[in-house]
Amino acid sequence: MVFTAAQIAGILEGEVQGNPEVAVHKLAKIEEGEKGSLTFLANPKYTPYIYKTKASITIVNKDFVADQELSTTLIKVADAYTSFSKLLEYYNQVKNNKTGVEDPVFRSETATFGKDLYLGAFAYVGNNVKVGNNVKIYPNAYIGDNVTIGHGVTVFAGAKIYSESVIGNGCVIHSGSVIGADGFGFTPNGEGAFTKVPQTGNVILEDDVEIGAGTTIDRATLGATILRKGVKLDNQIQIAHNVEIGEHTVIAAQTGIAGSTKIGKHCMIGGQVGIVGHIVIGDHVKIQAQSGIGRNVKDHEVLQGSPALSYGDYNKSYVHFKNLPKIVSRLDNLENKD
Repeated sequence: MVFTAAQIAGILEGEVQGNPEVAVHKLAKIEEGEKGSLTFLANPKYTPYIYKTKASITIVNKDFVADQELSTTLIKVADAYTSFSKLLEYYNQVKNNKTGVEDPVFRSETATFGKDLYLGAFAYVGNNVKVGNNVKIYPNAYIGDNVTIGHGVTVFAGAKIYSESVIGNGCVIHSGSVIGADGFGFTPNGEGAFTKVPQTGNVILEDDVEIGAGTTIDRATLGATILRKGVKLDNQIQIAHNVEIGEHTVIAAQTGIAGSTKIGKHCMIGGQVGIVGHIVIGDHVKIQAQSGIGRNVKDHEVLQGSPALSYGDYNKSYVHFKNLPKIVSRLDNLENKD
């Protein structure tokens, strides 16, 4: 895809300073820019690079004034970082704007599809599936029986959506993720072995949920595992059966949440956090990376450590912990004096 400075300025409502017809076909960091690339300058620390960059076009703030000669065409906007992010979003939309049905695919005769469908090669769509408008299902994706998919959903290559799952409007499901596999439900029998408890529920993703690559979300034993509107999950996260995650909560990679735990809205959970089952975590909670949560958590708590303490208590305790050898030595010296 090729865009001129004039076209980009039109998208961003910006002003061209330089050649409006210069064209770009790729994006680059300002320090790595080369002919045919587009870059941006938002952080003042990178200002020296604008005089060296070979990028054809650079997006800058309106108040930028060059004090040396430039070889790059400028597009001046109100906020360079926000405008570049907007351009990235636009670029992705254009790049991923696929439609049509490739061959071969399997589509059940009972499946229904909305307008502007993209169905990639070797995709499987099962019985009674309902797919909305402007949905993109990439190659090797699996959509099980009785799944409902809303409008504007993207299911990337190799993702698996098990039967009965409900996917809301605007959701994004990345490659390798598994939605609706059985929850980890087993009960010991009299012989010391474990008998499987049937997992008869489903998974519900409300609107604008994004699921990272390799993330797994288990179906409920009964009822539903639910991710509310706007939840964002990183790669390689495990969500167990009957978990509920509140609106606009974000969770970083390698976190594991055990069954039936309820997490509030607008929470931020760092990477490699472990959360036990059957607890309630309030709204606006922040949990630092590698913390272990084994109790109910109130609204607005900030936690760190394993088992987790309040963030302030953890930092105070850590000061003493790192000085523990000195403290022990002082105690030994005192005892020896006695």
